[in-house]
Amino acid sequence: MKTKLLRGRVLDFVAEPQSIDDSSAYRYFEDGAVLLSGGKIAACGEWSDIRGKMPEDCPVADHRPHLILPGLIDPHIHFVQMQVVASYAANLLEWLNTYTFVEEQKFADPEHGARIAEAFFDTLVRHGTTTAAAYCSVHGASAEAFFAEAEKRNMAMIGGKCMMDRNCPEALRDSPQQGYDETKALIEKWHGRGRANYAITPRFAITSTPAQMEMVQALIDEFPDAYVQTHLSENSEEIAFTMELYPEHPDYLGVYEYYGLLGNKSLFGHAIHLSDREVGMMAETASVAVSCPTSNLFLGSGLFDHDLLNNAGVPIGVATDIGGGTSFSMLKTMDEFYKIQQLHGQRFNPLMAFYRMTLGNARALLLADRIGTLEAGSDADIVALNAQATPEMALRYQSVSSLSEELFLLQTLGDDRAVVETYVSGKPMKAGLGE
Repeated sequence: MKTKLLRGRVLDFVAEPQSIDDSSAYRYFEDGAVLLSGGKIAACGEWSDIRGKMPEDCPVADHRPHLILPGLIDPHIHFVQMQVVASYAANLLEWLNTYTFVEEQKFADPEHGARIAEAFFDTLVRHGTTTAAAYCSVHGASAEAFFAEAEKRNMAMIGGKCMMDRNCPEALRDSPQQGYDETKALIEKWHGRGRANYAITPRFAITSTPAQMEMVQALIDEFPDAYVQTHLSENSEEIAFTMELYPEHPDYLGVYEYYGLLGNKSLFGHAIHLSDREVGMMAETASVAVSCPTSNLFLGSGLFDHDLLNNAGVPIGVATDIGGGTSFSMLKTMDEFYKIQQLHGQRFNPLMAFYRMTLGNARALLLADRIGTLEAGSDADIVALNAQATPEMALRYQSVSSLSEELFLLQTLGDDRAVVETYVSGKPMKAGLGE
């Protein structure tokens, strides 16, 4: 087995921080080490303890004085929208119809999908993201390109082809039966293969007829261990249109509830404008609300209320939502998430931000036994971060006096330049990009 040791200041979380002083929520080793073996974490702790467990001639990657953390996790992103980022529009529906649906038609070409998939995973690695839950286009070939490229890099990924049979261009429509057949074939090929997991992906209620939603329900019944991902209550126009299409249901979430989409492996992107009934039902079914802060600000959709949902017991994820989102960086994403909570009068501290990017998002995906932590036995997906990566950061760092201040500096001023290295299953991936 190949072994390697990473040395640096080591940080990971064991629980959700209850305050900025909650040191019981994390483990921190000022001179720490992580021992890797066979793509897994063999041990993590003080350098003085771990070095005695090193095999002879074990290579050491010395990342001092940088921070070593679990790889960052992005639970809602559209891999087919890389060339849609920074497209000017007034709101969600205009943005979809003017840019996004046009761009996604290109993925009928498998060569285009393969090219974008390579760029997509390069970009994730550069930003320190080691796991993501991604939407592909309606074309089965786009999901094939996504999973094939992830497998080539041995990255833990969740993904699925969109199912859409109305309110989109003809070139982006499948039929209820076609959507079922293609999704089933993809699940059977990719779900549980290596580090891949499949997400049954009706884009949102507006683009699926009741007949297609029945097929989604059939897939969920047939493959109960697959994920489900869709969009929910992103903006007021979307909600109003949904209720015109499904007037027999009590609210937007009620549509998904009726067709059996709710559950602890169901990821609902945005979840901003929720009624008390919807919040209660999400909590009752452990359905995940995935906030997309840069996207919500960019499209003027609304402000996600972290404390409202968290206190109600709704599982929460935070994500980039490329290409409505404006950055692939989970650091930048948390910077904007912090500002949104400020507008709610909430103190979203930096310990909570780094918890959400790592263990929190892993828990939201039910993958905390494998990723989001540096516990022995976990997959060796790891990131090394430099809080002095730019001149501005280095100058500010001179007055940093605590770990939480350093984390807030990284969150506020950091981006891909702060990512020193990204390890996937123990293999350094960032340094070799472009070779």
